[in-house]
Amino acid sequence: MSRDYGQYCGLARALDVVGDRWNLLIVRELLIGPARYGELREGLFGIATNLLTDRLRDLETAGVVERRLSDDSNAITYALTPWGAQLREPINGLIRWSTPLMIHGREGDDFRAEGLLVALPALFERRLPARHDASVAVAVDGVVIQLRASKSGIEVSRPEGGEYDAVLTGDGAIVLGLSAGALALDDVRTLVDIDGDESALRVFFDAPTSSVHVTS
Repeated sequence: MSRDYGQYCGLARALDVVGDRWNLLIVRELLIGPARYGELREGLFGIATNLLTDRLRDLETAGVVERRLSDDSNAITYALTPWGAQLREPINGLIRWSTPLMIHGREGDDFRAEGLLVALPALFERRLPARHDASVAVAVDGVVIQLRASKSGIEVSRPEGGEYDAVLTGDGAIVLGLSAGALALDDVRTLVDIDGDESALRVFFDAPTSSVHVTS
């Protein structure tokens, strides 16, 4: 690792492993799912090829990332190890903590809708739906993400087929604001397209936040 704080402290040693620039964003991409090198390059706008290679090597050496054969055995993919996947919890906390930093919108920054597959579970983690039978989807830049209300909370996934009670199509910043509870559906009703039962969307976006940890 290029950074070593030399401190016997859990935070310092964690940062020795993931504190370098781009490391946590590589983990973010792999939380979506295993990815080939080129797919990681595409998801990490602005990273130099040699730097991505170095970061992947460092994370692999540390035991955070591992290489696997793709399903068709024709290419190498990168995936999180079980220990690396445990970074989801601190990353979720950082995503929720970042809400005040996100309210100004993109401001020219790159945005990939696939990243909502990491952001939305974090933002919905402590929101409790009033009903447990709703199923909706959000569509951002052509990417569709499924939301289901269950007794354990709000589940976020790629589309699994079947009908939705409603589909909301809108800008990524609006979807993030709704999911974080920083915006209400009434605030943005004229800025999004809603197809289906609007009350089903309110199950998710009007859900109260609990101080109790909810596992989705």
